[in-house]
Amino acid sequence: MLIQKVTDASFTKYGKVITGIDCSDIIEAMGATPCPENVVYVPSLDTLEACKSAEDVFYSMYGGMPYQIGYCNGNNYMLNALEYHRDSEVDIAVTDLILLLGAEQDIVDGKYDTAKVEAFYVPAGTAVEVYGTTLHYAPCNAAENGFKCVIILPKGTNTDIEKRAPKTAEDEMLFARNKWLLAHPDAAEPGQYVGLVGENLSVK
Repeated sequence: MLIQKVTDASFTKYGKVITGIDCSDIIEAMGATPCPENVVYVPSLDTLEACKSAEDVFYSMYGGMPYQIGYCNGNNYMLNALEYHRDSEVDIAVTDLILLLGAEQDIVDGKYDTAKVEAFYVPAGTAVEVYGTTLHYAPCNAAENGFKCVIILPKGTNTDIEKRAPKTAEDEMLFARNKWLLAHPDAAEPGQYVGLVGENLSVK
């Protein structure tokens, strides 16, 4: 699989590199978070949200909207699923990592072909905005010792939601609050919509 860089022009349709905000205190606070053998996601963590630079991210990236700062850490090499939100997501790479990305516009009749996925290397210390129309999921390892990534989103995103009877085709994909998810049949968990077709990609 071709691994591109977030500084490449090809990344601009999916997001942009954030400059001008010093998030070193958030990165430092991430030192206390675990990096397990599998993948762990925590939507909101008080010690990260208490960092001084959180206010700058809150103002500059979300225009004063309520927000949450959490993390996604662990070890992963597979695509497994893709998700999207109605808002941009800010990711801060605490370690080097790889993002597997696609475009919501390429979902056709509730299916997305994984052959369209592109991989991007994000060096440690880099913050990126991932646009709301960008399909993404858990980061992948860029090294053998796992990854750590700060995840910043509007408050309540990725938390539990009471499922209702679907009224639109997209409702079938709604898996959590502000989280529409398409799983690969090889990795789908109970309750997840199976919407990826093609190979379950690996960065190895």
